[in-house]
Amino acid sequence: MLESWLSDPDFFKYLALPFIAGAVGWITNWMAVQMTFYPLEFVGIRPWLGWQGIIPAKVTKMADIVVDKTLQKLGSLDEFFREMEPEKIAAHLTRSTQARIEEYTDEIMSERNGVLWDNLPLVVKQRVYNRARRMVPELIDNLVDDISTNIEDLVDLKHMITTQMESDKELLVRVFKEVGEPEFKFVINSGFYFGFLFGLIQIPVFIMVPMNWVLPFFGFLVGIATNWMALNVIFRPLNPVKVGPLRLQGLFLKRQKDVAESFARLTTKEVVTLQNIMYQVLNGPRGDRTKALIKKHLKPLLDGGVVRTAAQLTVGPEGYHDIKKAVEEKAIDFSLEPFEDEEFNRERGMVVERIMRERMEELSSEEFQNLLRPAFQEDEWILILVGGFLGATAGLCQLIFIFGLA
Repeated sequence: MLESWLSDPDFFKYLALPFIAGAVGWITNWMAVQMTFYPLEFVGIRPWLGWQGIIPAKVTKMADIVVDKTLQKLGSLDEFFREMEPEKIAAHLTRSTQARIEEYTDEIMSERNGVLWDNLPLVVKQRVYNRARRMVPELIDNLVDDISTNIEDLVDLKHMITTQMESDKELLVRVFKEVGEPEFKFVINSGFYFGFLFGLIQIPVFIMVPMNWVLPFFGFLVGIATNWMALNVIFRPLNPVKVGPLRLQGLFLKRQKDVAESFARLTTKEVVTLQNIMYQVLNGPRGDRTKALIKKHLKPLLDGGVVRTAAQLTVGPEGYHDIKKAVEEKAIDFSLEPFEDEEFNRERGMVVERIMRERMEELSSEEFQNLLRPAFQEDEWILILVGGFLGATAGLCQLIFIFGLA
């Protein structure tokens, strides 16, 4: 039988089957990974003719999963903010404000009566600057302390992350891709190995059953099986299982320490940053509460000598109310500028990064797998069927172009 097979004119065509099956497996798995992430926006004609990456298409649900399944198990926003050391935040805010106190004061006063303010003697202006400079540290300390105490009431963490990722789908894709990079590479490369093994089985089957349907059918099986097997090897078994000298566990789960480091670094650098938190404090759905706090803490400054003196020197008693309102508005506008300091954001984020990493390393396997599993689990049956369809198409091409059958 072997001799007759070796002398068969189609011998090399049969020999090519496992290599072609391996290539089909690699291509279908590569496409499955790409379809998980791209395109970021829907391409085609809605609702059925076209495609959008699974993660970008369900960005809101994915962001909710990140918050509910992971972040809330690692700590509360109140804890994260306290670990960022509010006293250092207040000191940074004070330094930034005091360094520009003259600029801020000039801008406010020039808007109300620029001619009079510009023509005031420097000694009089200096008096206003100095009074404001003396009051700023205590005002900011009290304000930041109040924000720290009420941070959970001022910021909706889920809303913060969801809106950020909805406006920047690439960010969510980057989080999943970087955290699970080795697993996604395995999914792609394993397609060739699994496909090759199926191709070896395909040879004797096609020899014994030389029917036209065999190659497309096996291509369909290869496309489905390689995707399904790759996904299961990543996440199964959930907990370590000893098989003789071997210790088996899902590839992603075995990398818990490395994944924790990547996730914590990305999250504190891109998502749960001091700048993002403070933006939500002022401009989020609960921003009115923050603005009320700012006005409350500005009261000593507004009712004291600084604003009153400036008003009397420029717009008179009748303009005092307008000046107070202008100070309140500008204080809110100026509040975010100090948090654009990348180095300061990085320093505050490093403290939270350490806590996230340590707690993530301590998660159970069941909790830990929920970090990446949703990226595969959402509509994975579609990816598996697409793999089967592409495999069947490749099998049909083999039948026509290699064996010359139809």
